[in-house]
Amino acid sequence: MSEEPTRWKERHLGREAALQLLYQWDIGGLTSTDVEEAIVFYWALNPAPESRKVFATGLVRGTASRHGEIDRIIEANTENWRLSRMAVLDRLILRMAIYELLCDETPPLVVIDEALELAKTFSGSQAVGFINGVLDSARREIVGERKARPS
Repeated sequence: MSEEPTRWKERHLGREAALQLLYQWDIGGLTSTDVEEAIVFYWALNPAPESRKVFATGLVRGTASRHGEIDRIIEANTENWRLSRMAVLDRLILRMAIYELLCDETPPLVVIDEALELAKTFSGSQAVGFINGVLDSARREIVGERKARPS
């Protein structure tokens, strides 16, 4: 039996956990120390396989540490939308997905598909189209910049 479906399921569950942690960070105005405490507390209450913990924690730390750069990418790929006007969960889904796109570890279309699944689960039906449009535009920008870099 292939372990690939299990791996993808774990990564999906890791993204859900990361979204919940990022929500605490965003809403609670947590500092980096507070985020580390929230991570420890979250995993104490929500036991999970080590691979999920590592993946989710990496997403949270990376997204939080690069949120300024990520927010600029979001704003550059939306028309007439300030981050403060976006629904919190939509903004966090976008941030996390763009962080993954910047890392270039997961295929871009998988990142976008996962973000859309999170939007379907945690946001509204209108959010799916909005998130898809922003991420597709950001993906083209990020991939274009990667191709333009000298090897």
